[in-house]
Amino acid sequence: MPQDPRNAKAGMASLKTRPIERNLALTRLGLGAGARIAAHEFANLFRGKDGRVASDRTFYVEQAQRLADELGRLKGSVMKVGQMLSLYGQYFLPEEAVRVLAQLQDDTPAVAWDAVAPILDRALGRARLKELQIERRPLASASLAQVHRARRLVDGLELVLKIQYPGVADAIESDITTMARLIAMTRLAPKGLNLESVYAEVKEMLHREVDYLAEARHTQAFGERLAGDARYAVPRVLPEYLSDQVLALTFEPGLHVRDPQVQALPQARRDAIGQAAFELFLKEFFEWGLVQTDPHFGNYKVRLGAGGAPDVLVTLDFGATRAFGRGFIDAYRDIVHGAMTGDRDEIRRGGEGIGLMSASFPAPVRESFYELCELIVEPFADAAYDWAASDLPRRVTDRIARNAMTRHFQIPPREIVFLHRRMAGVFILLATLRCRLNVHRTLMQVL
Repeated sequence: MPQDPRNAKAGMASLKTRPIERNLALTRLGLGAGARIAAHEFANLFRGKDGRVASDRTFYVEQAQRLADELGRLKGSVMKVGQMLSLYGQYFLPEEAVRVLAQLQDDTPAVAWDAVAPILDRALGRARLKELQIERRPLASASLAQVHRARRLVDGLELVLKIQYPGVADAIESDITTMARLIAMTRLAPKGLNLESVYAEVKEMLHREVDYLAEARHTQAFGERLAGDARYAVPRVLPEYLSDQVLALTFEPGLHVRDPQVQALPQARRDAIGQAAFELFLKEFFEWGLVQTDPHFGNYKVRLGAGGAPDVLVTLDFGATRAFGRGFIDAYRDIVHGAMTGDRDEIRRGGEGIGLMSASFPAPVRESFYELCELIVEPFADAAYDWAASDLPRRVTDRIARNAMTRHFQIPPREIVFLHRRMAGVFILLATLRCRLNVHRTLMQVL
């Protein structure tokens, strides 16, 4: 779950939960966008080429900011579409616009207690609620739910209640239809770009994320698989407080990875935490085929070890967990192994197996794909890598942007987008911890 709302925008007294309210809000935004587009295009008639490029970039950023502001207020499905647009947008939007939409990942206002309390009443009943002392101020807030800390009176057990916002599950279908029209009206997506697969993926993902019984199963599965490793901690599900709109878990203490205490740890301890995070990703994808695809820092905490015990990586929020088929995993393994060993035939087989490239691509396009893959595996050479000092994400983004200008470009398969989202999260985590790690042997053993 995203950041503590004390550092977020001002709270909200209520939510627009009825489809007609949400559609009207987005329709007003779309009509305003239409007028601004007309004015922008008219002004561009009197600008030179360089002036038009600069004006277009500014215009897209302003459109993205207006969209982000409104989606943050509506929450729910439409906000998730905005989040997904920030992921896919790196392939076709100006960098500044992507940064604006990325704010939707972690900068959303909380909802007042009076708006979510009725959900608890209906889901758990008064008798169960009397067992708990619940803090009314949310511990964290996101697009579909917010988390409140609680204590069980009979034994003092500390727990958290993840409460789904009212109406979000019922609004998914109409929200996505309306959002698709809005994105077309605001021209945030280039004309002619088919985003149907993006919307289908978001719809499928949203239905998963509002399924708290499935999230409980994923939480239990991760807990069981990591139970024997002292470097990890996963919350325990409390089934007596579980419903389709409320998920109850044990409270797991820990510090944000940017906390001064974590940042002040010796290099060796920060490297050990980073190694644990890297190995966890490898386990999720290559071994289990079950990946927690939301790498937000609010979903990971560090519990400092005492008396020589290892520091613990606390993993939270498994609503975005996604299963990957063995065929996809094996093809991706070929790409990574081929890139690391310089075997371009292996890269090609993997790329074709996943659908990232085709045998019909001309030689320069294939060459560009090989170079991109070889660039991405830079941190995995057999040497210590300084993650904080690396500008690899910028270089990869620049290369993708250049490739996107060719007629052979297509939005990557949805599995790739969410897998790379998780991989980028690992990179950012290791950079934030200022890790200097040689992970070559660890990865090659898995490959």
